[in-house]
Amino acid sequence: METGGESLLRSRSRAANNPSTFPDLDGGSSPGRHPHGNGDNRITSNGKIEVEHVISKKLQLKRKAEDLKSDLMRQFESQVHDFMDSLIEESASLESTPLPAAFSSPLSDKERSKLGHFRPPHGHGKHFVTRRSLLDELFEVNHIRTIYHMFIALLILFILSTFAVDFLDEGRLVLDFHLLVYAFGQFPLVVCTWLCMFLSVLLVPYTLFQLWLQSQSDSRGQQRLYTWLFGSAFLLYQGLGLGFLPTYVVVTNSLPPASCFIVTIEQVRLMMKAHSFVRENVPRVLAWKKDKTSSGPVVPQVSQYLYFLFAPTLIYRDKYPRNSVTRWGYVASKLLQVLGCLFYTYYVFVRLCIPQFRSISLQLFNLRAMVLCVFNSILPGVLVLLLGFFAFLHCWLNAFAEMLRFADRMFYKDWWNSTSYANYYRTWNVVVHDWLYYYVYKDFLLISQKRFRPAAMFFVFTVSAVVHEYILAVSFGFFYPVLFCLFMCFGMMFNFIFHDRRKGPIWNILMWTSLFLGQGVIMCLYSQEWYARRYCPLKESSFLDLLKPRSWSCQRDLMAGPDKIKWDY
Repeated sequence: METGGESLLRSRSRAANNPSTFPDLDGGSSPGRHPHGNGDNRITSNGKIEVEHVISKKLQLKRKAEDLKSDLMRQFESQVHDFMDSLIEESASLESTPLPAAFSSPLSDKERSKLGHFRPPHGHGKHFVTRRSLLDELFEVNHIRTIYHMFIALLILFILSTFAVDFLDEGRLVLDFHLLVYAFGQFPLVVCTWLCMFLSVLLVPYTLFQLWLQSQSDSRGQQRLYTWLFGSAFLLYQGLGLGFLPTYVVVTNSLPPASCFIVTIEQVRLMMKAHSFVRENVPRVLAWKKDKTSSGPVVPQVSQYLYFLFAPTLIYRDKYPRNSVTRWGYVASKLLQVLGCLFYTYYVFVRLCIPQFRSISLQLFNLRAMVLCVFNSILPGVLVLLLGFFAFLHCWLNAFAEMLRFADRMFYKDWWNSTSYANYYRTWNVVVHDWLYYYVYKDFLLISQKRFRPAAMFFVFTVSAVVHEYILAVSFGFFYPVLFCLFMCFGMMFNFIFHDRRKGPIWNILMWTSLFLGQGVIMCLYSQEWYARRYCPLKESSFLDLLKPRSWSCQRDLMAGPDKIKWDY
């Protein structure tokens, strides 16, 4: 009598010798058992599977596996990125959560006070944590740093082409940099204007806050009176002292574009910082009056306010996370990169912009000229955009952060990977976005009791568009609301079309395409208007003539001859 093991071995041997018991790889039966199979099995007359069909099936499976792998990796990378961001935010607020004594060592009052300064007041607002700028981390990868080297090589080619053209035309090397000299003209007046603005911001808001704080010990009726009085004085200072007077200096002295840009940018920055200082400290005093948990409110010192005025952030805190040392070599390298970007922009305008727009401005304004102008302006427009981002948001802010040992270097995020304009607006300029989010969007919702979120978003877009257009109008010396229209029309529309649910490479491509076209439109229209106002000056202009675009009506036969115009730009 045979055992169970021998019976099992004998049955397996029979199964191995009978191939009809196994299905084929394509899901069909054995060719020997089904000589008349369906078309899917691809049976030949001799009962064998077509080799080509098997290979094609395998290639299809391989392609599906590769697509599935790329989708999984992309989703995994996105989830890890979101998880790390949330982890960083949560880690900054862990100190506000009490832990059992068995899991945490007791902190001294000094350590608790130091940690508490990094938190926003009343448990809400921006958390400041120690982190590096994204490009500093990416430049440690050789593949990414090669892209930086490519831009340096392009700058070298711009310099060589300019030298070659100057040598062939003039018979010598021309190193006068006339465009830079013109753009930054009257620089001593710029420095004096900035110094007056800075000293006023240092003294007026802090003094008004101290006077208001002292008035809070009076009766309730007097407190309301002083609150209205000092609040009105602060708004008057913001509108007149910081809003009107610097603009009046710029306009009456006809400062050139770069000098105007410096004054207006600093004007807006100081106004935002003054608002943040008052907005963050007044609620702390009011909360102390309500709770009376201590002998007196936390009053910021002058040194803390002075540090905030120089710190690369628009959100006030009494203290920020600080590094232990200052790397002066890092500061020097960033300032040199800013200088390099300045000369890079100079060569972009000299080689790509000025020759083109001088000739285009001699032509009549029509659809064909405009379309050609827009597409020819895309390359210089994108280069100026990238250079402005790298010079200011990365190099300039990191240089000041290093000098002040300011440890939170997240001035931007990976906006170049955005698949939606909503994400692009949040990650392009984190410094300004934080101010708009906490002091415009959230305060609008606070006043409206969170009932009008679309209206709050529309208000944020309006404020941003008005400020951007104001800076360009003052810098260029004319009102031509191209950027305002792009912000309010296409910016709002793309914010809802390219929303956060849009994922995948195609949306990133569409975002970059629309961004390129927008830069071409901005560069083309503003440049045409600039030269039209030089070719067709008005002898007596009314207020409406100043608002009307000159490039729409500037006719070639009415132009002053180009040989009669003194070009200093």
